[in-house]
Amino acid sequence: MASAHPGRTAEPVYRPVLTAGRSELEALGHLDSDSAVLVVPILTLAVGDPVDLLGRLPAGLTAAVDLAGFPDTGPLLGLLRRGAPLVPVIGFAEHADRLVAQGAMARSHLGWAVLRLRLRTDPYGPDAATGAAERIWRRTGLMPEQCDLLLDVGEVCCAADLRATEPRVRRLVDWARRHAWRSVTVVAGAMPPALPALPDGEPVRLARWDWRLWRNLTGLGVDYGDYGIRTATPGPPERLPAMRYTADDTWWIYRWSRRGGRGDDRVAELCRAVVTAPHWPTAGAAFSWGDHEILRRARGAAGAGSATSWAAWGTSHHLAHVLATLRQPSGASPPRPVPYRGRERPDGHRPRGPRHGGRTWPSRGDESGRTG
Repeated sequence: MASAHPGRTAEPVYRPVLTAGRSELEALGHLDSDSAVLVVPILTLAVGDPVDLLGRLPAGLTAAVDLAGFPDTGPLLGLLRRGAPLVPVIGFAEHADRLVAQGAMARSHLGWAVLRLRLRTDPYGPDAATGAAERIWRRTGLMPEQCDLLLDVGEVCCAADLRATEPRVRRLVDWARRHAWRSVTVVAGAMPPALPALPDGEPVRLARWDWRLWRNLTGLGVDYGDYGIRTATPGPPERLPAMRYTADDTWWIYRWSRRGGRGDDRVAELCRAVVTAPHWPTAGAAFSWGDHEILRRARGAAGAGSATSWAAWGTSHHLAHVLATLRQPSGASPPRPVPYRGRERPDGHRPRGPRHGGRTWPSRGDESGRTG
């Protein structure tokens, strides 16, 4: 891979694909200065999103904004004129007139952009991708070394997805080596779109297949990205108090029914289950702003919040967890799954144990992450 931009930090850079909604922006807004410089969120902006909140991101954080859902580039241009540290995200199938406008914005402000290749919707193999990239460079006036390449895999929710996706990603990374990109990042999303189908009243463990994909690719020198704690494919809305809590190569999903008590009581019970679990971080509430808010609810020191709040707390913890893991020495052992207290049945279910133990939801494939 060609050397990165000379101004790029030697620390790992994390590029999560997030919506520009209030929960994700609030979580980003609570990043400390050391973490903010290591995160380049890819914010997907849609009509109706609180655009002005993008101007209140923490110092040191540069966000990339994808306006694929907007009819024009006006919202981004207005923020750039007010000095917001934003860069455009350019799709491989972008129209020629928008390429010209996005190139002008990139060159006149921070001098770089993100090129997003969506593996599931963009019909580009290595040869076709070269033609598409050259078209973008011509229209935008950007050079390859002014572009971060984002290989967006989309949904990877089981071992079969992993086996099917990894060879194609490897071929595209081999293609990327032909050009002097500023960086290359592989992004995937592993959160299932149908969480309401999970049981409630106990934590359920789900595999982070996106993380396992990236672990298989670490020898290629690519950066890591994901969809945070959201799904790559939109699903039905969550109706219960819920928490998506990241732990090593798994998520713990907490869905607490409103039956048998007030909403505040159910959220407090949910948060107590989180803070007494083996995967609660050693640093406790100091680990992230989200963990601080979870502990406050567990102690009954604040109200229940809302679905926006729960997503913000979970996203805040997720960002901190990913950054802490990426900062591990390169020779460190890979993260180990949280040990489960109990015996697994042959059908893949785990029996109910202590409330903090939870169970593993049956996967659509082998949880080992092996690709062969």
